[in-house]
Amino acid sequence: DLAALGRVGVDLVLAPEPAVVYPDGAPLVRVAAGPVGDAWEGAARPGHFDGVLTVVTKLIGLLQPDVALFGQKDAQQLALIRRMVRDLDLPVEVVAVPIQRDADGLALSSRNAYLTPAQRRSALVLSRALRAAVRAAEVPGARPADALDAAAAELEEAEVREPGAVVVDYVTLVGPDDLEPVPAGYRGVALLAMAARVGGTRLIDNALIDVGATTSTAPAGDE
Repeated sequence: DLAALGRVGVDLVLAPEPAVVYPDGAPLVRVAAGPVGDAWEGAARPGHFDGVLTVVTKLIGLLQPDVALFGQKDAQQLALIRRMVRDLDLPVEVVAVPIQRDADGLALSSRNAYLTPAQRRSALVLSRALRAAVRAAEVPGARPADALDAAAAELEEAEVREPGAVVVDYVTLVGPDDLEPVPAGYRGVALLAMAARVGGTRLIDNALIDVGATTSTAPAGDE
């Protein structure tokens, strides 16, 4: 990580030891993510977001930055951090960093290293499902269900071709801030998020889509 940061001209890295971040051991006072932290990724990793918010709060306190950047790929984490900053009046601007993808459309992740070549090809169905949902949502008069149905159809087709290759955990269309499922008549920007297991590797991906409009963040990649 340090070598990569050096190549792009980073001047300073703070990489504190646990004793610096937690001088008295595990903190007695922690930040709770609330109900949103228990859904989606939180259901798969109970308590995970409480830990994330606690350490992010501590790092903000140590660094006192003006701006903090977090990846859009971890959309639930990003939404929770933004909500925490608002709720606790932390003096920092949270900026989302767009998802980075390989040429085939697979979202970059350290977890991709665990995929075999065959599993990686199977995993491409996630970005295909996102693109299908975006196209469906952009049709004038489209409903949230149209986007979800398009994603589900892509995933179901992949299951027919390769039974059990991709085991879907969830596919959901939610508000980008509250992560609540959008209502049937919803119009505007929503977050299509999904998680699946490919072999022993759990992958997540998402896209911001504008239901009934003509703009989106559809992932590029193979067709």
